[in-house]
Amino acid sequence: MLNGLWLTLLLAAVLVGGFTGRLPQTTDGAIRSAETAVTLALGLIGVMTLWLGLMRLAERSGLVAGLARALRPLLRRLFPDVPADHPALGSMVLNIAANMLGLTNAATPLGLRAMRDLETLNRTPGTATNAMCTFLAINTGSVQLLPVSAIALFAAAGAREPAAIVGTTLLATTCSSLAGLIAVKSLERLPFFAVNRSLPTPAAPTSSRDAGIPPNAETPVFPEPAPLTIRGRVVLIAFAAAFAWFALRLVTDPSADPAASLGVRIIQAVSALAIPGLVAGFPLYAAVRGVAVYEEFVEGAKEGFGVAVKIIPYLVGMLVAIGMLRGAGVLELLERWTAPALSALGIPSQLLPLALMRPLSGSGSLAALGDLIRQSGPDSLVARMGGTLFGSTETTFYVIAVYFGAVGIRRVRHALAAGLVADAVGIVAAVWICRWVLGPG
Repeated sequence: MLNGLWLTLLLAAVLVGGFTGRLPQTTDGAIRSAETAVTLALGLIGVMTLWLGLMRLAERSGLVAGLARALRPLLRRLFPDVPADHPALGSMVLNIAANMLGLTNAATPLGLRAMRDLETLNRTPGTATNAMCTFLAINTGSVQLLPVSAIALFAAAGAREPAAIVGTTLLATTCSSLAGLIAVKSLERLPFFAVNRSLPTPAAPTSSRDAGIPPNAETPVFPEPAPLTIRGRVVLIAFAAAFAWFALRLVTDPSADPAASLGVRIIQAVSALAIPGLVAGFPLYAAVRGVAVYEEFVEGAKEGFGVAVKIIPYLVGMLVAIGMLRGAGVLELLERWTAPALSALGIPSQLLPLALMRPLSGSGSLAALGDLIRQSGPDSLVARMGGTLFGSTETTFYVIAVYFGAVGIRRVRHALAAGLVADAVGIVAAVWICRWVLGPG
C-alpha cells in the first residue's frame, strides 16, 4: 500500500508542478525536505534514548506486569467469548499495557501472539472473530499515557513547552478509544457483519507452543524483581504525596489565567507534571524493587540512537514527497477544496496532510507532523493540535494488515470501520480539546 501511495504522491507533485509551471519550487521542496528530515531525526535521539531507558526500568521493575494485572478484569468484560484462563487474554493484556507505556517493540510481538491465540478460538478460519475485531479496535484507538514521538519532535523544533500536549492527548485518545469500542460492539450486531457460528470450537491451547507461535515472537522474560517492602511503600507514598501537592499548587496558582476553568487547569497541571513524574517515578519504583537503576537505564538507552537513525530513510522519503506536493501547490489545492467541510467541523485545513497520512503510515504521519511543526511553528495552536492528533490516533490500515495478515484473516468484518471511526473521533476531539485547553489560537 505504501509503495503505491508514495509513488502516487511523487507523480502527482511532478505532474501538477509541470502543468502549473512550479517545477523549480517542486525541486526546491524536495531538497529542503530531505535536509529537514535528517535534522528532525537527529533531534529525536536524546528524547528517544531517555524514554527507552525509562521503559527498560518499567519492564525490569514489574510495572508493565502490574499494569497488565490491573487491566485484566476490564478485558474479561470486553472479551466475553474468550475463556478467563485462555492464553489470548494474557497476551492481549500485556500488549495493551505495553502500548499504553509506549513500548512498541514489545507491543507488536505480544499483539501477534494474541492474534494467534485468538485464532485458536476461531470457528471460521479466514474470517475475523468478534474478539479479534475488538482487540484491533483497542489497538487502533491508541490509548497512550505519553506521546513520546510527538514530544520529541516539539523538543527538537525548540518548543517552549514540548509536553504541553500530554493532557490534551490523554483526553483525545480516551475519546478515540471509547468511540472505537462503542463502534466495534455496535457493528458486530449488524446482520451484514454476521458470521457462521455452526462450526465446532477448536480446543484451546495450553501454551504458546501449542498455539503455533514461533519462539522469536516471545518477549524477553526478566527475573522477578524483589518484593515491595514496607519501607519502599512509604517512600512511594511520600513521592506520590509530593506530586499531589505540586499538582494542587499548579491548579490553585493565583498567577494562572483567571479565565481558565478548573478542568483546563487540571489538564495543564497533568501536562506539566507528567514527564517529571515519570522521569523520577520509574527509577524510584525500580530502586525500591531492587533493580540496579543506572545500569538498566543505560542498557535500555543504548537502543535510542539506533531507533532515531533507523527512521531517517522513512522521514526522508515521506518528507520529500510532502515537500514536493507543497512546492507544486497540490496541498494548497487540497486545503482550498476541503476548507468548507473542515471549517464546518472547526478543523484547520493545515491538518489535512497529517489526518490523511495517520491511518496509513506511522513514519509518514511522523514526517507530516514534523512538516506541520516546521510550517506553523512549534508553539502554535495548529502544531499542538497536530501533536495531539498524532498521539490520539493510530496507523489503522497498517495495524490491521500486520495483525490479521499474521493469522491469514481475509474478511476483516467490522474491524476496519471501527478503526476508522476511532480515527475520525480522535481527529475531531484533538482539535476541539486543544481549542478548549490551549485557547482559540
